[in-house]
Amino acid sequence: MKPDNKFPFKIQDVKPEENKMLLEYFKGEFDGFVRVGPKGYFFPQKYRQEAANIYNMQIRPSDVFVTSYPRSGTTWTQELVWMVANDLDYEKSNAVPLIERYPFLEYSVTVHPKNMEKFRQENSYSEKKLGLLEFVCQPGTEQLAEIPSPRFIKSHLPLSLLPMTLLDTAKVVYVARDPRDVAVSFYHLNRLIRTQGYIGDFKTYWRFFMEDLHHYTPYFEHVKEAWEKKDHPNMLFLFYEELSTNLAATVRRVAKFFGKEFSDEQIERLCDHLSIDNFRNNKSVNYDAMKELRILQTGEQGFIRKGKAGGWGDYFDEEMMEQAERWITDNLQDTDLRFLQ
Repeated sequence: MKPDNKFPFKIQDVKPEENKMLLEYFKGEFDGFVRVGPKGYFFPQKYRQEAANIYNMQIRPSDVFVTSYPRSGTTWTQELVWMVANDLDYEKSNAVPLIERYPFLEYSVTVHPKNMEKFRQENSYSEKKLGLLEFVCQPGTEQLAEIPSPRFIKSHLPLSLLPMTLLDTAKVVYVARDPRDVAVSFYHLNRLIRTQGYIGDFKTYWRFFMEDLHHYTPYFEHVKEAWEKKDHPNMLFLFYEELSTNLAATVRRVAKFFGKEFSDEQIERLCDHLSIDNFRNNKSVNYDAMKELRILQTGEQGFIRKGKAGGWGDYFDEEMMEQAERWITDNLQDTDLRFLQ
């Protein structure tokens, strides 16, 4: 796909040998992958269908986007933002699942037609499940066109591939996390979610992550794009580690961003609602619907994991730790971005 007036970036197939190798590891993909624009953002082939639609989507001033590289604390941030912006409406939060409150803008890009047909067959016994499946996998731009304002939108796309008018029109909350923790968490999700179906070990996965051979990479370009806009009045940049170590202070930052004021008691209750133990047991945010549809495999591991900052140390051997240190240092040389410890 050549750049045009509707989408300004070139979309190219990954190298044939890389494509062949990756398809041996990611069993949820069948056609392979593309790189997008000068930074080479990495996506399944199906991204070609949605690139221009997303980039040219009409943004409303009341829209709220929660964005991140995957597994950076997105779900946690979504619930925090929604609760603050909706004046702590616990009743609706508990009644309406997060996937319905926040359409996932580009999720359809990850659902290959072969998988979609498989999911339809597996859920064919229930009209309700088929309806939910079609909703979840419908292109986000189509979903969002029908949704009344205010709209809450989830995306893992980097800012440069999101709607061109986004930051000057609507509010954006971006959350970043230590890439080593991101890789561990995304590795586990890739094994569970059938649309990706990763079958390799973590060491191989880590190599793909560092070498930009995985969904939404290059990681550092993704984060740095948002960091460069951190002082924009419509951008709030958060770190996962802030949520983990001082949730109350982060709640106050989010409240200020949305022009809300809450009492200490209200903040304390919200922090309890968002505590990792309560969050892990909250069916509204734990993507239970994805398990019911069999898109997410069931097992001991849930969509919400340990919520632990620094847990990557349990997965990295000495060689990988040294690799990671060099990789992080090299990629932070041209920026004042630093991950919180």
